[in-house]
Amino acid sequence: MDYAWGPTSITPQPRTAPRKVGARIGLLLEDVESGWVGEVVRTERSGGVRVLVLEDRRGKTRTFPAGFGFLIDGAPVEIVEPAAAPAPAKAKQAPTRSASGSVYVAGAKARTARAARIWVEGAHDAELVEKVWGHDLRIEGVAVEPLHGVDDLASAIKEFQPGPQRRLGILVDHLVTGSKEERIAREAMRVPGAAGNVLILGHPYIDVWQAVKPSAIGAAAWPVVPRGEDWKTGILSRLGWPHSTKEDVGLGWKRILSGVRHYGDLEPSLLGRVEELIDFVTQGEA
Repeated sequence: MDYAWGPTSITPQPRTAPRKVGARIGLLLEDVESGWVGEVVRTERSGGVRVLVLEDRRGKTRTFPAGFGFLIDGAPVEIVEPAAAPAPAKAKQAPTRSASGSVYVAGAKARTARAARIWVEGAHDAELVEKVWGHDLRIEGVAVEPLHGVDDLASAIKEFQPGPQRRLGILVDHLVTGSKEERIAREAMRVPGAAGNVLILGHPYIDVWQAVKPSAIGAAAWPVVPRGEDWKTGILSRLGWPHSTKEDVGLGWKRILSGVRHYGDLEPSLLGRVEELIDFVTQGEA
């Protein structure tokens, strides 16, 4: 019979160092010298030395110094200091969100105002936009200004003189097909310089009040006001709120606005329009 001998066949195998195992409760060890087999039930430092207390199957205990001279499943091991417990991982803190849902930038200074502007129809629209998007607007340096009506929108745009570095975003109430507001918007976009530098968007509601979800004021739905009746006073009267004077209307709006905590209290049709206007006016300037 032929035999093939490789170069390692006659080379003595090096002795491997025992595996290091950290001392811990529950470890089953055999002491080579005494043959004692037991489970580690306590481990502590005594006189600068790590000691192990092993309990056998009859409940008897013996103490051994850690180190060499132990077997685990018949294999030699060295019992060493227990591994340091890892520091508890810090829970990843969710970023603080602004009322609009954007990441809140703590301590950020307001950016110098851009030449760009966002126009809204009235004071109530401006207050609502400020409450929900105020943080974003200050970070971006965008001012929101009320128009107090859009009947003369074309003249206002012409006076503003929009351009690539001077963009204008306009939010219009009740901008729906066939409405007076749609005709005004079309005429306004014919102003020289408006194309590409002015964006007019609107929501379908008669007034920005309706863009607030009725649940924000504890109502199931906004009351229906017949055509020809003043809408705001009609809303307040049907809600059972004071409605006889201009002051009542103002206080009614403040009550509605106080129910708005964040973007979730607004209708999506308004949210998307305002976000789009902010994006538009901030693209024109670095």
